Amino acid sequence: MADVATKTSVEDEVKKTEPSSLLGKLETDVEIKASADKFHHMFAGKPHHVSKASPGNIQSCDLHEGDWGTVGSIIFWNYVHDGEAKVAKERIEAVEPEKNLITFRVIDGDLMKEYKSFLLTIQVTPKPGGPGSIVHWHLEYEKISDEVAHPETLLQFCVEVSKEIDEHLLAEEEEVKTTETPSLVGKLETDVEIKSSAEKFHHMFAGKPHHVSKASPGNIQGCDLHEGDWGKVGSIVFWNYVHDGEAKVAKERIEAVEPDKNLITFRVIDGDLMKEYKSFVITIQVTPKHGGLGSIVHWHLEYEKISEEVAHPETLLQFCVEVSKEIDEHLLAEE
Repeated sequence: MADVATKTSVEDEVKKTEPSSLLGKLETDVEIKASADKFHHMFAGKPHHVSKASPGNIQSCDLHEGDWGTVGSIIFWNYVHDGEAKVAKERIEAVEPEKNLITFRVIDGDLMKEYKSFLLTIQVTPKPGGPGSIVHWHLEYEKISDEVAHPETLLQFCVEVSKEIDEHLLAEEEEVKTTETPSLVGKLETDVEIKSSAEKFHHMFAGKPHHVSKASPGNIQGCDLHEGDWGKVGSIVFWNYVHDGEAKVAKERIEAVEPDKNLITFRVIDGDLMKEYKSFVITIQVTPKHGGLGSIVHWHLEYEKISEEVAHPETLLQFCVEVSKEIDEHLLAEE
């Protein structure tokens, strides 16, 4: 009789746990050689670059609401999983930079055809006592029915993407080392998300740079045409600006203009920068956002310092970001 009682209680327990069999979680760890901060930044700071690292798996990532890496923001992924093109709309649920952790909740797209809820958490931890990191993927979900499979192939997909991001980050590091071999030569790049159109932003530098001071008066005091025409290769423009709290000047020659790519390149030929750099070239390219409003402004600074004592122009890159944001606000106000 005792055996029968035990059997019955076990069966009851199974019945109680079975309703929640639609709930599940899958976890895995991926060893990488890249730093925890850099890997985390790929998902928190620039997920739109993941497609460069893993083009076979991720086609694109667009910002639909808010800002990259900010809780509540909405992003939209195009990806290939199980041989099919798919989409996912996700809300950022949590970001903990000190733990290199980010959580996404899927709110629309292909996964929602089979799951009531789906959360992905990515946490990257430095390896104890050695270079490299551990990427921990945690998928938590509720299936809509028992017929739906647990997302094991999606977990494998996450592993593949992780490995390709790792390779991409290591290749970037190698590139930096190569460009720094003559350590006086360097380049810095950044992307700025804007709400304005690519054409309008490009036109501010190509067609009317003398209007930039209206958009960003705290940074740019004036821009004058010294030779040629606005936006023409070979023309000379003269900037008055404030950088690192000091009034400065820059005389620049327009090296390239490609209206179809919304691209313009300036070479600094005289002014404050020439006290510390043998050469300094600034390229601004604006690309419309994939499948959404707004654009991405890509700044590319390429330079050669006159000596090792000269700092890389990281504060100037930040200056470019600030100016971009103020131009964007100015253009939106004009609309």
